[in-house]
Amino acid sequence: MSHTMKTPVLRMAGIMLLLCAVFCATAPVMAEETTLSISGSTTVLPIASACAEAFMDAHPDVDVQVSGGGSGAGIKAIGEGVVNLAMASRELKDEEKTKYPNLQTVAVAKDGIAVIVNPENAVEALTLKQIKDIYTGTITGWQDVGGETAKIEIVGRDSASGTREFFFEKVLNKEDFTKFMLEKNSNGAVQQYVSQTPTAIGYVGMGFEDGVKVVEIKGDDGKNSKPSVETVKSGAYPLSRELYFVTAGEPEGLAKEFLDFVLSAEGQKIVEEQGFVSI
Repeated sequence: MSHTMKTPVLRMAGIMLLLCAVFCATAPVMAEETTLSISGSTTVLPIASACAEAFMDAHPDVDVQVSGGGSGAGIKAIGEGVVNLAMASRELKDEEKTKYPNLQTVAVAKDGIAVIVNPENAVEALTLKQIKDIYTGTITGWQDVGGETAKIEIVGRDSASGTREFFFEKVLNKEDFTKFMLEKNSNGAVQQYVSQTPTAIGYVGMGFEDGVKVVEIKGDDGKNSKPSVETVKSGAYPLSRELYFVTAGEPEGLAKEFLDFVLSAEGQKIVEEQGFVSI
């Protein structure tokens, strides 16, 4: 082969090697940046799912995958690098901060935990003390809190739930739940069970109130309150809290874009449409 023929061939080979190197370097980034995985709190799940749909409508090349499992499971998943974002309905625990020191929380909504009963139940309001006594097993009959004579069927969440953790701290003052509590793995499962069981009581995020009756909380001042936009924003409702996304370090790339969307005016409108309170 002549020198004049070798030069174009060598040049072309060099270009092909360069293109290959560029593709190989960018391919993993492209794959990472077109898929976003989110898991955790079933309270935050409706917000994340609805925002994911809107986000994917605006970014047709992006796939946002959302699943539940509970706050604890989501925090473990983000801490171990299994997902890009986690959902949590509580703050990080001290042991989680120690095990995963780079985790950060971003508040995306406000919520009020609703104590719910079946619509057939005559009880309209309870004190926090009465709710505590029901969930610790001290009160076992509806007749003891102004209802009809019937055994109370107590429904709660499993150990991975951030809602359970919040309820354990704020209502039970860290006393043990009764061993007779029926544990469910999601807000939706608690809501469904209570809606179908006349003697049941449960607790859920305020976005899960369809088909059930929300019990008013009697305050020490004699006033009753329910979770609503007004009472949660003002803090007047005693079981108000914030809902979070959890990131591994400072959010960047697709995770940051999604978080920015959730916190935008459009995203916060979706928060309200799902029955929760905007930041």
